[in-house]
Amino acid sequence: MKCPVCGMDCVKSAKDLLATLSTVFQPCPECSVRSLDKRRPHTQLDYAAPCSCGKRFIDEVFAHIYVIMVEEGDLSLTDPLIAAGSPLIHPGVAMDRPPFLPINSLVLLSSRVTKKTAERLVGEVPEVRGVVRTGDFIPGIANPDLNTVPRVYELLAGCDVRADIFPLPTGPLVIYKQQSLIHIEFPRAGYPKLLSVIRHVGDPPVSHFVDAFSGVGTLGLAAACLGVPHVILNDAWYASAFWSAFNLEVNREYLKIQRVRIFEQIDDMQKHPVSREQIKIAETEGDQIIEVYQGDFHALPTVIPPNSGPMTVLDIFNKKDPAALQAIQQEWITTVGGDVFVP
Repeated sequence: MKCPVCGMDCVKSAKDLLATLSTVFQPCPECSVRSLDKRRPHTQLDYAAPCSCGKRFIDEVFAHIYVIMVEEGDLSLTDPLIAAGSPLIHPGVAMDRPPFLPINSLVLLSSRVTKKTAERLVGEVPEVRGVVRTGDFIPGIANPDLNTVPRVYELLAGCDVRADIFPLPTGPLVIYKQQSLIHIEFPRAGYPKLLSVIRHVGDPPVSHFVDAFSGVGTLGLAAACLGVPHVILNDAWYASAFWSAFNLEVNREYLKIQRVRIFEQIDDMQKHPVSREQIKIAETEGDQIIEVYQGDFHALPTVIPPNSGPMTVLDIFNKKDPAALQAIQQEWITTVGGDVFVP
């Protein structure tokens, strides 16, 4: 599959990506391990080269990153190793031990890195696929009023597209995202949001499922994988809606569909980054009807089949205001009906 960000072959179908999962972060017999204290400076300024198998222990990768950032003046020798940034591995999967990283398997998030350094990191550290400069904010929609265009992080070098893998009774779900445009949400132990979807979908599954704040599509596509005949995903933020559509294509082989029709590509969607009206981004052909929209959830009832009584998940970003959350739930029940849950 062609990556929509860099145009290269750094994305794969779910089937192809999952075929590599059992060995992707496993060492060979010759791989070496050196554990470094992330809270202390790496004053030795040394690092081991990748093993002959092409992998390297994550601490050595960070030592290499640290050395380059010190050489470029982004870090000083008094900075701890952890100051280099946060690693997001590709593909992201639950692990019980630190990984041995193959080529192009790490996106670095850092508030300290400069563009020149980022280009060196992508060019000289084989494991680094992309470098993103972060800020003291969360990328994407954080304010529900939709009156402003959200702020995003900056991709300085390489490609920041990566995948996370989520377990389901029907098999793993693969979810790609462009990390500079989407807020980071690390799966909690036990995947409680997915368990909530599984409980509410039921067996046999409900007939209609709506993911009103879909993000990159995790919960709505989980419902589709669980066999719901008609699923609607929606998000007002263009990057979320696009990646929901893209992930529909990524997981196509595990759904009861023959074709995914994507009507807008990410470059086109940048022209309407936040939409109040409903814009259809993708739809399927086959035994399952799966639709992806970009728009304000208040307008979403206009595209939901009348009297369908859907099961709706409201996975809003800010759940700390119980009164606002209850108001959203009540509005949805009054307008659309069916059942509503917050994961």
